[in-house]
Amino acid sequence: MAKIAFILLSHKDPKAIIDQAERLTAAGDYISIHFDARSPKADYDMIRGALAENPSVTFAKKRVKAGWGEWSLVAGTLEAVKAAVEAFPRATHFYMVSGDCMSIKSAKYAHEFLDSDDVDYIESFDFFESDWIKTGMKDDRLIFRHFFNERTRKWLFYAAYGAQKKLGLTRRIPDDLQVMIGSQWWCLRRRTIEWILEFINRRADVMRFFRTTWIPDETFFQTLVRHMVPADEIRTRTLTFLMFTDYGTPVTFYNDHYEMLLSQDYLFARKISPEAHELKRRLGALYAARGAAFQLSNEGRSLFKFLTGRGRIGHRFAPRFWESESTLGRERELLVVVAKKWHVGKRLLERIRQVTNIPTVDYLFDEEGTVLPDLGGIQSTLEKRTRHRRALMRMLFDYFDTDRLAIAMDPGDIELMRDFYADRSTTRLLEVESEFTDDWILGHAKRVGLAGEGTPQDALLKLLPAVRADFYFESDRIRDADFANTGLLRETAGAEENARALAKFLTIPEERALEIARTDYLFTD
Repeated sequence: MAKIAFILLSHKDPKAIIDQAERLTAAGDYISIHFDARSPKADYDMIRGALAENPSVTFAKKRVKAGWGEWSLVAGTLEAVKAAVEAFPRATHFYMVSGDCMSIKSAKYAHEFLDSDDVDYIESFDFFESDWIKTGMKDDRLIFRHFFNERTRKWLFYAAYGAQKKLGLTRRIPDDLQVMIGSQWWCLRRRTIEWILEFINRRADVMRFFRTTWIPDETFFQTLVRHMVPADEIRTRTLTFLMFTDYGTPVTFYNDHYEMLLSQDYLFARKISPEAHELKRRLGALYAARGAAFQLSNEGRSLFKFLTGRGRIGHRFAPRFWESESTLGRERELLVVVAKKWHVGKRLLERIRQVTNIPTVDYLFDEEGTVLPDLGGIQSTLEKRTRHRRALMRMLFDYFDTDRLAIAMDPGDIELMRDFYADRSTTRLLEVESEFTDDWILGHAKRVGLAGEGTPQDALLKLLPAVRADFYFESDRIRDADFANTGLLRETAGAEENARALAKFLTIPEERALEIARTDYLFTD
């Protein structure tokens, strides 16, 4: 009978990981866990401690700092795979899952399904001929080298990419490689996994190629499997049910999706809402069930397409989905950096991103030119962003696939702050207190249209105290609002004092916060 070694890539929610590991191994399967090296050590220690006595659980020997779109995701996967191969010699199949996945069939059903056909399950479409990539970069993922993360180091990513393009520094794909593409959620037989591990040891050229490929988790395993396994032993599909909206974000499943999920011709589903406690409870009990029967109708995708399309075929005045969204999500945490000097706020966010890997977005409610992903038009203007602010933030959380997101706001955005604090999510606020010289205030007055190049000097001097007082008024309003979870970062404070404020704001150790606080150019005008 099939015995599955689950390969779990995770970076958050240690309690959910523990529950998932105990649930899957209780049915006789195994699990190998890679927990992101960027995540808190205390969380990792909690997972290891809770599962220490479970012989069906193992951990990647090396923790990798993973980043979306990077080789590090494949590297972390390989570390977990190697650990599973070594620890579980009786495992017949290796199945990739994430912390957001849950089984939608019983273990008995899953084992019988895998036993019924001696094949590998992995999406594997021709990279150049298929239309698997719907938008964005395609050929350039492969023919240029990508050294930086597009989400966390956007400027460097596009600067390096642009320079290579301008200079014509393309590279050749290895001659014997037909690149394939597909979902990263695969289930492979033990023999196939062992072939892959042998291959990576002898083909350094292929490994070099994929290490600087953009989003290699969609091409690495998909390409290698197609080169090693006979075509009639590959099913070009995933066993994990997942869907995407028209806006490119994953569809999230809630409590009322239970019956629909069970009727799909898949073994697992992604992604399950952190708030869907009843759904998690029912699916968890289902995996251990013995006599469960499943009536497959497989209507999930067509039903979703029908329901989401109703507003476009006659229901003209039906609200768009973002107008009905009312919360960011109870499990999510919004980190708000409030800084009047926008260049200081942007530098602080950049350092937070570098040190913690928390996704950040600059003044999205204040600056029209803020770089944002395409979210179906909701991001296109300041007016839309502000009107649909909670929906916009929810979509950004989904886009970055994170439960923690940091943004910068101007102190004048007090009403937006009040609205976010009224949400069920957790909001934390860090106010940056800068020193304002007369020259800087006059420059600010000109930038916002309070003064022009021809404004007389005596008028400018009269304007100075009024503008300065307005800055203090904005700061006082924030403090008078009595928001919870607030902190203060001061230009005049020492690095140790500011590190304490940052550590509390970001919930990170003080030594890491000190890396940010010691940024010598942070307050430079």
